[in-house]
Amino acid sequence: MSYPNQNPYGPPPGQQPGYGPGQQPGYGYPQQQPPSPYGPYPGGPVPGMQQQYPTVMPGGVKAARVMLFVLAGLNLIGLVLAVMGLGGVSKASHNASPYAAEDDIMAMNIGKGLLIAVIVVIVVFSAAAITLAVQFANGGKGVRVGTIIFGIANIMLSLFTFPIGLVHTVLGILVLVFVSKDDGNAWFNRPRY
Repeated sequence: MSYPNQNPYGPPPGQQPGYGPGQQPGYGYPQQQPPSPYGPYPGGPVPGMQQQYPTVMPGGVKAARVMLFVLAGLNLIGLVLAVMGLGGVSKASHNASPYAAEDDIMAMNIGKGLLIAVIVVIVVFSAAAITLAVQFANGGKGVRVGTIIFGIANIMLSLFTFPIGLVHTVLGILVLVFVSKDDGNAWFNRPRY
């Protein structure tokens, strides 16, 4: 026995009544569409499905980590040079004759103060670079944001010493780019257990 036709307007054109689903969209099976890179829902992945996170540190993030260690090493070389310069200025100020002009003594004191400030900045930047690089393996969004801030500050400071600081400028830009890319974002936003 055949069931009555559910369509009050008759069967779709080109099909006999009662023989399977219709061939037009809206009847029977849905039309096949090409797969979307975002899943079956337009505009995003399927709700409830977990996003795939990287399990191995991406190459760009590894490169940024190595560059942070290189920046820390360059800073340590600069620290040694600044300490040697401070020693030289300090020795010159102690050996100055008591009859030296006050301008010369004031210039030496300003030089000592500037070298001490440079030493403090170098120590802070070296410690920040090493700390951030070590935290890349298990750090989260805070490490990424800290690295971006470090990269910007490094670029700004290296522009003041442009001919000598060119290497710092280039490495700071590369660290900033590699950490800001999508694979860096996925690495730092992955769930940690």
